[in-house]
Amino acid sequence: MLLERLYDDDLAHASYLIGCQRNGEAIVVDPRRDVQVYLDLAAKHGMTITAVTETHIHADYLSGTRELAARTGATMYVSAEGGPDWQYGPGFDDATLIVHGQRITLGSIALEAVHTPGHTPEHLSFLVTDGAATSDPGYFLSGDFVFVGDIGRPDLLDEAAGGIDTRFQGARELFASLRDRFLTLPDYVQVLPAHGSGSACGKALGAVPSSTVGYERRFAWWAPYLAAGDEQGFIDSILGDQPDAHAYFARMKRQNRTGPALLGELAPLPRIDTSDLSAALEADSVILVDTRHHSQVHRGTVPGALNVPGEAKAASYAAWVHDPDTETRPLVVLAYSADAAGRFRDHLLRVGIDSVHGFTATLDGLRLVRPKTIAPTDIDQVQRALLLDVRNRTEYDAGHIPGAAQLSGGRALWHTDELPASGAILTYCQSGVRSSVIASALRRAGHDVIEIEGSYRAWLAATTAQPAANAA
Repeated sequence: MLLERLYDDDLAHASYLIGCQRNGEAIVVDPRRDVQVYLDLAAKHGMTITAVTETHIHADYLSGTRELAARTGATMYVSAEGGPDWQYGPGFDDATLIVHGQRITLGSIALEAVHTPGHTPEHLSFLVTDGAATSDPGYFLSGDFVFVGDIGRPDLLDEAAGGIDTRFQGARELFASLRDRFLTLPDYVQVLPAHGSGSACGKALGAVPSSTVGYERRFAWWAPYLAAGDEQGFIDSILGDQPDAHAYFARMKRQNRTGPALLGELAPLPRIDTSDLSAALEADSVILVDTRHHSQVHRGTVPGALNVPGEAKAASYAAWVHDPDTETRPLVVLAYSADAAGRFRDHLLRVGIDSVHGFTATLDGLRLVRPKTIAPTDIDQVQRALLLDVRNRTEYDAGHIPGAAQLSGGRALWHTDELPASGAILTYCQSGVRSSVIASALRRAGHDVIEIEGSYRAWLAATTAQPAANAA
């Protein structure tokens, strides 16, 4: 058996290619939308991708299940669990529906579906058996059910899918799934989750790529609640202190349920001539994505540009500042080469931003402006309508600048009704990166934004004032 983990640091997302080396067939589990990486890996090992599946309807990235099936002719397998409200839509009409106990077989490899609701009602995990070596399963592809040291949050349907108090039922189902499905497995079974540290699908995910049932049984935070049969204590703990859910999750959930649009093979991005780009920017017919660090952006950027710094977190930050449901103008990215621009585009495709039109390697010849900033020692000297903390609410509760309101960067563009219609908004995060990202979007939306230089970290160093904190 071949088992390869493919990890995207941007979205803290893991997918898996599992193949039978005897007959050359492979399956991909929880693929991302830019699927060339799976095609290349299969080709490297002389395998054919004949099946593709996913553990559930994801909320944090756009699934590549349809894309990979279209490119390879592989059979799609998706969950039929969860009841009528959680069935896949028309984009999966040609998929094979599976329920608890059914198997996907590739040569000597078998993946058995295990219904593990709680994170979502339809969620499946997969027990993997290498029949060439044993008749017993050795691996558990847990999706967003069990992570290393944590479990999938049950509140995202309220946060991202318009549910009302579904979190309580989800928490009860998580408890039952752990008790009746996970903890009944042998300790030696390896746990391979779909996310790692940094994902917003849980609150305390470990950075280690895998675990075992036995390790989680002994050391996971939830283990004592299960050992004691303390369902209410478990519910109270799992629902407390969850991080903010990004607003774009609602769009991911909707598109993943109906079926993401197919991309096909993508052509290289063209380099846009500076004079053409200048004219398009002046006409406001395109949007520039400034990919530089905020320290460079603050020395001068294109008016109305969106700051999405670097390739590493491009999907995460771009989804904060660009909503393809409401914005149709093409994007032009600042990149040093066509290859770099293509990699940047791949990150954006993972969150359903398909409108990258081309790239520019320079800002020379374009009209530039300097975004407004202020020293942390001067924030009380300027008249302002709002002091805004764009960090996560758990960071804000732990300590913030007195008088600041909180609206996390991943939600701000969707909650501008919470912002003043006029007057200056002073923004900060921990170091300045997130503040620059969301400040660029708020400026584009017409707000007067002033970024605090160095953000919260600089304010702490520059003042003798005590941070404000919210009781847990």
